[in-house]
Amino acid sequence: MTGETEMMQRQKGVALWRQIADRIRASIAAGDYDATGRVPTEMVLAESFGVNRHTVRAALAALAQEGIVRAEQGKGTWIERRDKFDFPIGLRTRFTQGIGDQARDLKGVLLSAEAETATAETARWLKLDIGAPVRRLDALRKADGRAVSRSTMWFPSARFEGIEEAFRQTESITRALSACGVPDYLREVTEVSAVHAEPDDVAQLALSPGAIVLVTKALNIDPEGVPIQFAITRFPADRVQFSIRNG
Repeated sequence: MTGETEMMQRQKGVALWRQIADRIRASIAAGDYDATGRVPTEMVLAESFGVNRHTVRAALAALAQEGIVRAEQGKGTWIERRDKFDFPIGLRTRFTQGIGDQARDLKGVLLSAEAETATAETARWLKLDIGAPVRRLDALRKADGRAVSRSTMWFPSARFEGIEEAFRQTESITRALSACGVPDYLREVTEVSAVHAEPDDVAQLALSPGAIVLVTKALNIDPEGVPIQFAITRFPADRVQFSIRNG
């Protein structure tokens, strides 16, 4: 439609096919095509968005790479029915417990671990001095073989010197924290935003360029209120949804 096309053209720096893929993805999520289970034809979509069929074809190809739709020769493009994992965010947010009863196999992979000095942002979240020593862990989590999150986490070095080895052995941040003397912890803050996938997201989370990821910035504290972990985590929006829970 004309209004939709003009709005997409004003989004500078975002390819038109990506914008159309976002619109189709949103329509699928909203159940707009549930009556047939089939996405409208390339011609119908091209007319509705005011673009050529090649642009629509590129958008549908990207969605097929994400596993959202599948094309059948001579039959059209169909929605792939894949239930999202529901990730609860509350006072005690735990990845293993939150996803555990929805998947048969959970795996945490340590991608890298480094000793760093706290940047202004990290220091603000962890209530440290800028330049204080911290441990940074980059990790990938999978559920039933599907990558569901990519995290960068920071911990105060003085308290968590062996956190990377504990995570490597247990594949769980909760168990790693327990091994470092913190058997319980609380979620103090979770900030959520949505962005297009960056190159690292595409590679690590097996996404197509232009896919949407949900980004959380979160702070965990010990029972005494002392910050222990600041994390930035990226979730594929087509695989994970959040449930915000009290208590």
